[in-house]
Amino acid sequence: MSDHPTGPLTIELDLDCPAEHAFTVWTTRIGSWWPADHTVSGRPEQIVLQGRVGGRIFERTSEGVEHDWGRVTTWEPPTRLAYTWHIGSAAEAATDVEIRFRPHGDDASRVQIAHSGWERLGAAGDGGRDRNEHGWAGLLPHFVTAATG
Repeated sequence: MSDHPTGPLTIELDLDCPAEHAFTVWTTRIGSWWPADHTVSGRPEQIVLQGRVGGRIFERTSEGVEHDWGRVTTWEPPTRLAYTWHIGSAAEAATDVEIRFRPHGDDASRVQIAHSGWERLGAAGDGGRDRNEHGWAGLLPHFVTAATG
């Protein structure tokens, strides 16, 4: 374990699309761009983000098995979304993701992601943060393509 507290992971993306479109792609079209290698089963039939506070984020396999990933904690379309995140782990090991979608120039947007709560994981916090930093790096290009393609 490191000698420093595990801080939030922050990411900013500038997209050539309106913020409202980016929000819609992230939420209602998540299953169209989320890569299978970033799932529990590796072969989801469906990925769902239920658009409401308390809504589930989960994958469903073709056999109907569901794997929970988190729960929506803030739902403010089209500017802000937050959820707990525990893909592949128990809900008690959840971290927090907050995403803001802001206009940034003409027909462009800035997406700001803050992934925090690592300190709740104790000794596993630093490793979890590092894995998720790599996870975001592999995930976000798929989102950018879907939002701007």
